[in-house]
Amino acid sequence: MEGKIENIYYKSETTLPFKADLFPENGFLKGGSSDNIAREYGLKFHVDWLKGQKTGFFVDQRENRALLERYSKDRSVLNMFCYTGGFSFYAMRGGAKQVHSVDSSAKAIDLTNKNVELNFPGDPRHEAYAEDAFKYLDRMGDQYDLIILDPPAFAKHKDALRNALQGYRKLNAKAFEKIKPGGILFTFSCSQVVTKDNFRTAVFTAAATSGRSVRILHQLTQPADHPVNIYHPEGEYLKGLVLYVE
Repeated sequence: MEGKIENIYYKSETTLPFKADLFPENGFLKGGSSDNIAREYGLKFHVDWLKGQKTGFFVDQRENRALLERYSKDRSVLNMFCYTGGFSFYAMRGGAKQVHSVDSSAKAIDLTNKNVELNFPGDPRHEAYAEDAFKYLDRMGDQYDLIILDPPAFAKHKDALRNALQGYRKLNAKAFEKIKPGGILFTFSCSQVVTKDNFRTAVFTAAATSGRSVRILHQLTQPADHPVNIYHPEGEYLKGLVLYVE
C-alpha cells in the first residue's frame, strides 16, 4: 500500500543533549528493515541512519536542493561539506557540466560515490574528494561558477558564537575570492545560536572584504515540517542565502 509507514527507527543516543535527562536509546519503534535506500524528488540515496550523522540524511535541505537544480545547467559546481552528496545529484540532474563533492570524511565520500552510482551510473561529470574544506578552497582554482557551502554547525552553544562567526566569514571569503564572475553561491548556517542577522553580517563582511559585487537572489530557511514556533524563534536554525557574484 502506497504511503503506509512500515518502519520507524528512533535515534537519540548521539543526538540528544547530554544534559537532557531523557534516557536516550536507539532502535526500531516499528518494523526492522535493513533496506537503506531513500527517495527524494525522484533521486535515490543510501542512508546510514544507524551510524551516520544525526539521522543520516538531512531532509531539511530538500527544498533548497530542488532550488539548486534550477540554477545548475551548464555550470561547474563545487559541493563543499557534501556529506552524502545531496546537492551534487540535484546539480547533475539540472544539467551541470561538472560536479565536485568535497568532505573531510572518507566515509561520507564513499557514500557519495555509492549514491552517484544509484542515480547516474558511470557518469564522468562527478568527482569526489576526501579533504579538509579550507585546504581544498585554498588550493583550488577559479573553475567553479556554482558553489554550495553547507557546513556542520560551527557553534553548538553561545560560548562558541564568536569563533563560529569568524569561521563563516573565512569560509565565505574564500568562496567570494575564487568563484567565477557571474557565479552563484548557496551558503548556509545550521547553528541555532547564530541568528539570521549574525549570519548575514558574516557573509556580507566576507563579500565586502573580497571586493566583489554581490546580489541576494533568495533567502532560505527550513521547510514547513521543521516548524518554527513564533514564541521560540531560535527554532529557525537553518539560514541560507543564494547570492549572485559579479
